[in-house]
Amino acid sequence: MSADNGKNTHEKLIIIGSGPAGYTAAIYAARAELKPLMFSGMQPGGQLMITNDVENYPGYKDGIMGPVMMEDFRLQAERFGTRIIYEDITKVDLNATPKKLWTGGGQLYTADAVVIATGASAKWLGIEAEQTFAHRGVSACAVCDGFFFKGQELAIVGGGDTAAEEALYLSKLSPKVHMLVRRDELRASKIMQARVMAAPNIKVYWNTEAKDLSGEDKVERVHLVNNVTGEESTIEVGAFFVAIGHKPNTDIFKGQLDLDNAGYIINKPGTSHTNIEGVFVSGDAADNVYRQAVTAAGTGCMAALDAERWLAEKESELAMG
Repeated sequence: MSADNGKNTHEKLIIIGSGPAGYTAAIYAARAELKPLMFSGMQPGGQLMITNDVENYPGYKDGIMGPVMMEDFRLQAERFGTRIIYEDITKVDLNATPKKLWTGGGQLYTADAVVIATGASAKWLGIEAEQTFAHRGVSACAVCDGFFFKGQELAIVGGGDTAAEEALYLSKLSPKVHMLVRRDELRASKIMQARVMAAPNIKVYWNTEAKDLSGEDKVERVHLVNNVTGEESTIEVGAFFVAIGHKPNTDIFKGQLDLDNAGYIINKPGTSHTNIEGVFVSGDAADNVYRQAVTAAGTGCMAALDAERWLAEKESELAMG
């Protein structure tokens, strides 16, 4: 389905983004007969479209490929009447009544309520080998993919709390975890630093950067450089994890929605409500802690239920005059 150029379209509910959060919101909203319109973006399914095996989502006892799982979600959402447009929303005016949303092609849509499910994108080092070995030993989620490399030596890049947590997680699966830290200290909290330094099978490399990766069909080696001495070295590993943070896909909401210092949308505690009435957030656009498919789906459900209740209250107010 594509935009109907030249004609503004009004909707009761528009969902921006897909993935577990957006599709779950769509399923609940469609079942509530809100007739949601979803803008899935140019990568429908979000980060799971670049995830090989998902083994920790309930209901898939044998695991499932990320893209296959997202296809299941999409078909279920469409089964209940969700309409999907495969375009990005590139501009919004959420303070307007109704809310205004523009596609990259300039088409204007308006909506009474909006659910945001734009997610977050992992930050990468920017070396070519990250793309070369994508799905073949390179990952930005140790919790998601670490199990597949159990019993092998592993490398992880990063010095913050996420890197420390993921290094400790990998240390339970691996005989040796090589932790590459660009500076001469960890940025992680004191307690996380202490846990990393106390782990007997985590080796920390200070002032060290990954220069390149190599291998035949998968990652086999990480080529290192000490950014102080210039000394180069190589370690053999079964996988390479990048834990230097995520960037929420929320730039188009700056100046309208309340965002934290990292750009994550701030929701009212225990709800999906944002600071603007009728705008709800779900998934990794607001979650910088868990970032799992199952938690994203849960907040997608919350957003749809919150939107349904908010719309019902507004209709009651209008009916009462």
